[in-house]
Amino acid sequence: MDFYIYNTLTREKEKFIPVEEGKVRLYTCGPTVYNFAHIGNLRTYIFEDVLKKSLEYIGYKVKHVMNITDVGHLESNGDSGEDKMAKGAEREHKTVWEIARFYEEAFLNDCKRLNIESPTVKCRATEHIQDMINFIKILEEKGYTYISNGNVYFSIEKFPDYNKLANLSMEDLKAGSRIEIDNNKQNPMDFVLWFTNSKFSNQIMQWESPWGKGFPGWHIECSAMSMKYLGDKIDIHCGGIDHIPVHHTNEIAQSEAAIGHKWVDYWVHGEFLLDNDGKMSKSSGEFLTVDRLIENGFSALDYRYFCIQSKYRKQLVFNFDNLREAQNSFKKLKSKILNIASADKKENINDENIKKYKDAFIAEITNDINIANAITVLNDVIKDDFLNNSEKIVLINDFDKVLSLDLTKPVEKKADGEEVKWIEELIEARNAARKSKDWAKADEIRKELLEKGIEIKDTREGTQWKHV
Repeated sequence: MDFYIYNTLTREKEKFIPVEEGKVRLYTCGPTVYNFAHIGNLRTYIFEDVLKKSLEYIGYKVKHVMNITDVGHLESNGDSGEDKMAKGAEREHKTVWEIARFYEEAFLNDCKRLNIESPTVKCRATEHIQDMINFIKILEEKGYTYISNGNVYFSIEKFPDYNKLANLSMEDLKAGSRIEIDNNKQNPMDFVLWFTNSKFSNQIMQWESPWGKGFPGWHIECSAMSMKYLGDKIDIHCGGIDHIPVHHTNEIAQSEAAIGHKWVDYWVHGEFLLDNDGKMSKSSGEFLTVDRLIENGFSALDYRYFCIQSKYRKQLVFNFDNLREAQNSFKKLKSKILNIASADKKENINDENIKKYKDAFIAEITNDINIANAITVLNDVIKDDFLNNSEKIVLINDFDKVLSLDLTKPVEKKADGEEVKWIEELIEARNAARKSKDWAKADEIRKELLEKGIEIKDTREGTQWKHV
């Protein structure tokens, strides 16, 4: 079955041809775990999730690898700025290791709430330092590196096709990346593979290497870890468009220099989420998270629905009015579906009816993952008077393998003020019982809550509850 995807490398929508028939090797750039993911970051992970599920829907077996950047990664895409991990540790008076694990868990929890499927492999940078060292040694042996002021640099002059992904002149690349002057570089666009001479005297995350004690540059981790788990020929590599001019450009240079052939066949990038001030980012110190959306009366799936209605290659403007409009549309959609489900009398299924709509759905998701049009097909199913309710539910559940909106799941009940007060008082009493090691009392309260349909879970942030 043909699948078409826009390839940043060629600037064309292309027919997808996998390296190995029936299988997809997919690599996606993961989070730098020094703070919560903002909703702009999460838009990228949602589009990657839909891409993966669309490929799986038409029969591909996808091996998905995503990195977790838990090593000191500098604030800019180049080799400048503050160490993000150290900055987070200073901000919260924790160790860098505590910061990394806390925000990794927070990110994975956000993904779970957004129905983003977990990758086949999640690889932490700190657990693959030796792989990165080995990779740098290959580049060194092939003559692509030089050492200056104790740091190991990649020389872009040794790689003639350096600018092929960004499709910009070297001067445009230099201007666009806002590179800080580094007199140790032979070329301003050269990048660090291994730091032994950090400008931070108290750098905590350091490892022994052939070049001295230090830490890896940011770009090297993706090349080393992707090849460890996917081999030296990858089908699809994803990320946000901000990765194109520096991070992904540098990945290509070091990877293809090391292996001597084309590394990735399809580069797929998601556009920015914009707020009133432009691209959404963490730099201002104030940014929107999934928790902030929930505090404002939205669900994580309201936000997923908001994102997938827009083309992943188009900028999406976020404000609460736009999200409220999407929420209302999603509520109406869910209401119609739940009415169909409640009226379903388990009638006979006509395979031809199912095939007609599955073919229409497939035509959209395989056309550069056009999910907005796929949702139109879903609405056509709901409105079709010639389909019986059983056929509609089969199709809705089938489409939801890609959409992942819990379309036939009943809307979660919300507690009123009195119930919330009662629940919180019982949780407070249970916490007091646990503090005094009265485990029988604590278990009794848990049981009482569960009998009333309230499930509780103890987390780092305290005891959380939900209706079940």
